[in-house]
Amino acid sequence: MSCRGAQQSPPDWPPAPGALRPSPFPHPVLHALHGLARALLFPAYWALDQLLGYWAPATRAGSLERLSAAARAGAALLLLLISLPLALPGLLLWLPLQAWRRPFCYQPPPQSWAPPPPWRPRAEPARCFGFLSANLCLLPDGLARFSNLPHSQRRAQAVGAALLAGLRSSRYGTTDCSPPQAGTPRGVLAAAVPAGLDFVCLQEVFDLRAARHLVRRLAPNLGPVLYDVGAFGLRAGPHLKLLGSGLLLASRFPLLRAAFRSFPNGRREDALASKGLLSAQAQLGILDGLRIVGFLHCTHLHAPREDGPVRCKQLALLLDWAEQFEAESRQDGEAVAFSVLLGDLNFDNCSRGDAREQKHQLFSRFQDPCRLGLRREQPWALGTLLSTRVLHHSEASSPEMLRRALEQEEGRRLYLAGGPARSRPAEPWRGRRLDYILYRGVPGAPLSPEVEQVIFSTALAGLTDHLAVGLRLRVSAPS
Repeated sequence: MSCRGAQQSPPDWPPAPGALRPSPFPHPVLHALHGLARALLFPAYWALDQLLGYWAPATRAGSLERLSAAARAGAALLLLLISLPLALPGLLLWLPLQAWRRPFCYQPPPQSWAPPPPWRPRAEPARCFGFLSANLCLLPDGLARFSNLPHSQRRAQAVGAALLAGLRSSRYGTTDCSPPQAGTPRGVLAAAVPAGLDFVCLQEVFDLRAARHLVRRLAPNLGPVLYDVGAFGLRAGPHLKLLGSGLLLASRFPLLRAAFRSFPNGRREDALASKGLLSAQAQLGILDGLRIVGFLHCTHLHAPREDGPVRCKQLALLLDWAEQFEAESRQDGEAVAFSVLLGDLNFDNCSRGDAREQKHQLFSRFQDPCRLGLRREQPWALGTLLSTRVLHHSEASSPEMLRRALEQEEGRRLYLAGGPARSRPAEPWRGRRLDYILYRGVPGAPLSPEVEQVIFSTALAGLTDHLAVGLRLRVSAPS
């Protein structure tokens, strides 16, 4: 990273990745030892995962299925006992290695990859950028069964195929950026992955094998990927972090810098996960010989619904961390196109139980295109959390059928999860909107972002318990 005020030469395109190296370890020996530790731990991890799956409610069906599940659980218990002598040295090796591990892996694109042409506002006054956020519930298989979503590896492959189909039908935003629209942003409900994606932020990609399935699809067809994100091992508190943050970020544009900060206040089931804020700086183009950059901040807040104060503390932390990252990353004279916050915030703008979060200063620092005000949503805004009990209904498993169902209030009441408090009679029932894409520009900067479209997508129907959310952002230079 260059020092502020240093003399700069015109930026290259594409730029060198700088500090982003593929291995999260500073030395190949540490990387190899970490691989060995994970190999020693894997048999016990897999066996414990199978045992957890046995206790998931979805496995308790007919007597024959229960007998088969009990037999598999017995075999898993036997494997767990056999693998413990390997797991203990694996854990003792794995724990100290976390002190040297950078809190994410970086997958560079293949050498054949080419980013979009750099945006040059003097020749192209406006460009549109597409964002997607999706919670995939790709936990270890046994844990995922508690959300009625088994087969994490198969779901990861199917999600990768769905994203790839959307990416192959996408176009760069150089020629299809619409003129600015008067009035409020447009919201649409679609059965396909939004076209023109430039940035993809995924949550709950906790299972590393599932993450690698997605990386193999995204890196060659989109661009650089940050995955396996989290600060593992023993942390201040003290806390033992066995799961990462579940965050994965892929970009069509070159990434210059990235950082992750872990929330210090996870409780209950979230205490084992290293949830936090993943921030990245992407280069988008060149203006007057200097870089045009965009900032992306990806997060997944504390899950238990009754822990509003925990989420409010996390919101305050992530705002401070985002400001700090942007201040440290910016160089004199460069233009910022946008700062975008994506992720599952685990609260909505309508339930009275989420009052603390709804009033947070987050909404004065970032703009939420779906929000009109406190407990007031755009008429087209939609809940994004699906009801787990109906995930495998034929209608809920088909992107097109689910889209048609959600166009009607009866379908929304059936397939979208709601809050415990009743909605006001004058307001149509819309479910809980937990998944957000917020944005902001830099006051007085030469580039200005505005929303062109918000997309609620059913493209991942049957594969996760959330709708995907897309945002199309139009950034323009003064004429």
